[in-house]
Amino acid sequence: MNSQDDFRPISGNRILVTGGAGFIGSTIVEALVPENDVRILDNLSSGSRSNVPDKATLIEGDIRDETALERATNGVDVIFHQAALISVEGSVRRPKLTHDVNVTATVKLLERAREESARFVFASSAAVYGHPKSVPISEEAPTEPTSPYGLSKLAAERYVRLYADLYDVSTISLRYFNVYGPGQMSGDYSAVISVFAEQALNGKPITVEGDGSQTRDFVHVRDVMEANLLAASADVTGVFNVGTGNSVSILELAETVRNVAASDLEIVHVEDRPGDIDQSQADVSRLKSELGFEPSISLADGLETVVGDTESEALEPSGVDSSRS
Repeated sequence: MNSQDDFRPISGNRILVTGGAGFIGSTIVEALVPENDVRILDNLSSGSRSNVPDKATLIEGDIRDETALERATNGVDVIFHQAALISVEGSVRRPKLTHDVNVTATVKLLERAREESARFVFASSAAVYGHPKSVPISEEAPTEPTSPYGLSKLAAERYVRLYADLYDVSTISLRYFNVYGPGQMSGDYSAVISVFAEQALNGKPITVEGDGSQTRDFVHVRDVMEANLLAASADVTGVFNVGTGNSVSILELAETVRNVAASDLEIVHVEDRPGDIDQSQADVSRLKSELGFEPSISLADGLETVVGDTESEALEPSGVDSSRS
């Protein structure tokens, strides 16, 4: 398989990446711009202009705005739909807004894909599973989301599949597990890896919620990018998990981050979050067999990229805009 730096199976296309100024979207854009005409539709609420390459066209707008959607999708061959409200806690506070952005806007975008005969790659989430009955979690596992966010992703998924079945739109949905990587924005929905790295490098105790026995499948953003490119060029539809097929406990993760950061800081346990999922691990056999995906970045190597990025940002002189999302 090609190295990820070379991996660009798509060329000569006009492509839209919604949320393309954000964390995952910008990684996809970076891989596409050398050989494609790439547009980004982003309202910059969490994305940053600094993530937009010179060769990409930024359309600043809301994905709910039909005028912005029409402009962004005119003549496109492929749509990577990454834009969404992703905060679980925020979705509990604002379920209607979450539905409007994550579901209604997706239907509007699917209509544009239908009109343009464009391939539609949808970013879904492992949150659709809720509390899994067993691990690893296959795509056939029960979908019982526990938040408006998870439910909105599941509803959008169903529309994505319906447009394929009813209108013959070329679609595919990717259920992301715990995505991490350099440039991930801190916040209430930031990956725990980013939080641990910042704590370790800032000389703060690393805080583990609960006893740390919870497990997660952490997948590097560049592997997620590769899965998206494979999905865009594959002649298949349906739903695919995107993870590594491996899991690690949160306590083990904290210890590993501390070692990578060459820190001897204390790991402290704090109160666990009510309703937190205990075990999570993706079954990625379908992604491997049907799309040829193989995760290529180990957790150890991936942690090096996060710690190095966090450390370099901390060393930047004041006045330099280092914001990324």
